[in-house]
Amino acid sequence: MSNTRKTDQKTNATERMRAARAQAERSDRIRRRVVVGGASAAVLALAAGVAFAVGGSSGSSSDAAASGPLVAPANTTGPDGTVITYGKADAPHTLEIYEDFRCPFCEQLETTTGKSVQQLADNGTYKIEYHLATFLDKNLGGKGSRTALAAAGAALNEGVDKFKAFHDVLYANQPDERSDAFGDVNHILDLAGQVPGLKTDGFVKAVQEGTYAPWAAKVNEEFNKSDVTGTPTVKLDGKKLDVLTNGKAASPDEFTAMVKQVTG
Repeated sequence: MSNTRKTDQKTNATERMRAARAQAERSDRIRRRVVVGGASAAVLALAAGVAFAVGGSSGSSSDAAASGPLVAPANTTGPDGTVITYGKADAPHTLEIYEDFRCPFCEQLETTTGKSVQQLADNGTYKIEYHLATFLDKNLGGKGSRTALAAAGAALNEGVDKFKAFHDVLYANQPDERSDAFGDVNHILDLAGQVPGLKTDGFVKAVQEGTYAPWAAKVNEEFNKSDVTGTPTVKLDGKKLDVLTNGKAASPDEFTAMVKQVTG
């Protein structure tokens, strides 16, 4: 084999290694954009040069579907119908949950501790207020967060229980955050089929036509106005609960203990 050919092969191998390393670094940067609440979120956001700063835009307001007439689903609460409340209205305490449907840490919390969170609402310990965001569409590209949130609005229009069940199905079937699978309306409708009685003609029509896309953009605007710097963030009567430690979700027992410390 000539020296020239050996040199070319070595050069090609080196270039392949550089390309693989660059791809790995890009993937790592993407993952680091998904930050968690609290001080660690601020540190990671600064280190990565990303900001899913509260007050920043998710890009949803410029989306064509979001530029249509603003229609709020039935059963909303809060400013301009941007909050979703689950539980007994007269519950003595309020649990606020801040999430993005594409956030993998939200998925971890919901699939690990979600049943306990719901059970405490069902028994009247507190009511849950959901504050949802779509910032990951901007950070990672795509429209999955917006599409999922608009579909959740269609579910809410069918009933709060339908919203909660659909919310849980979305997290149980969450794709990798780098995938925009939730941006596929047909996929969203397939998942909705897991919630008994949800796929009414009205629900399907609202999802297909993006009826609640402008509402989803408004919900995200309200999220941006909050003091929350990462998802998931959970507050009980205004006190932040440490539901994530080093990226690991609190267990059901740990979460229940935190709730008891606040409620007495």
